[in-house]
Amino acid sequence: MSTSASRRIGPFEVPAIGLGCMNLSHAYGEKVSPEQAERVLLTALDEGVTHFDTAALYGFGANEELVGRVLGPHRDRIVLASKCGMTGVDGTRVIDGRPETLRRTVDEALTRLRTDVIDLYYLHRLDRAVPVEESVGAMAEMVASGKVRALGLSEVSADTLRRAHAVHPIAALQNEYSLWSRNPERGTLEATRELGVALVAFSPVARGFLTSVAPDLAELPGNDIRRGMPRFGAEHYPGNLALRRELLAVAEGAKVTLAQLALAWVVSRAPHVVAIPGTRSVAHLRENLSTLDVEVPAEALEAAGRILNESTVHGPRYNAGTLVEIDTERCGDAG
Repeated sequence: MSTSASRRIGPFEVPAIGLGCMNLSHAYGEKVSPEQAERVLLTALDEGVTHFDTAALYGFGANEELVGRVLGPHRDRIVLASKCGMTGVDGTRVIDGRPETLRRTVDEALTRLRTDVIDLYYLHRLDRAVPVEESVGAMAEMVASGKVRALGLSEVSADTLRRAHAVHPIAALQNEYSLWSRNPERGTLEATRELGVALVAFSPVARGFLTSVAPDLAELPGNDIRRGMPRFGAEHYPGNLALRRELLAVAEGAKVTLAQLALAWVVSRAPHVVAIPGTRSVAHLRENLSTLDVEVPAEALEAAGRILNESTVHGPRYNAGTLVEIDTERCGDAG
């Protein structure tokens, strides 16, 4: 299957690889400079990216402001995706899916994004205190009022997707999906196919692990989220690095980079899968996007899947406290 084929997200047609904007403002240590962030976004636009993904949570609004400032003048060229239901309140991350909160969040997002409509708006996390039908019902009102064009869900199970889809058509389900995070294969990959929903894969290069330079744990900033992820911890990381060395050999044999191998694997899983790797580097951005111009042999993709999967990976993807917040099917996770 050609990785260059365009993909559908609701009414939109996008390349198989878009851009996740989170790490320009959030989660991986210090923010990049405004100038560098602007270079990444505009280079992505120039290189043919049309699908840009942000959220109210990222930088507690700063990422939406960045995307709005830089890409606002090019609004008619992009599919703009953002998320509600998980935000920063007084410096703390809060999951809140109450309808009144979502209505307020979308208005704030429209202001920060400098637009009058968001193309794809996700419920970022399921609020276990609020039935998904109530949250999606409020989001359906946003579609009816013209503030949003299509709805999505993030980090939810096949069952939750079906319940939400019964309230209002869901255009996209965003879940982590990569060689080492196979949760969608426990239900949502098939459910999205059946329902005509795009599966948007975040962290497709495993939070930088499946790139040319593996993260050096000693050099990670104290506020880098990977410090709290078991797969990067001292107990599990050496075993994962050994698997990475095997993958590097496969990539070398296929004459592609490790990131290209990882991305090609993700987008080859099904024709409704879209990947949104993030980066702070223009060079890495171009490397990621060039995956669409290379042919990775099927035997290389199969070998990669055998080497790194839910049975071989060392450690769960999140710590126990975070896992209880997430509605996705478990795969390679403790508990």
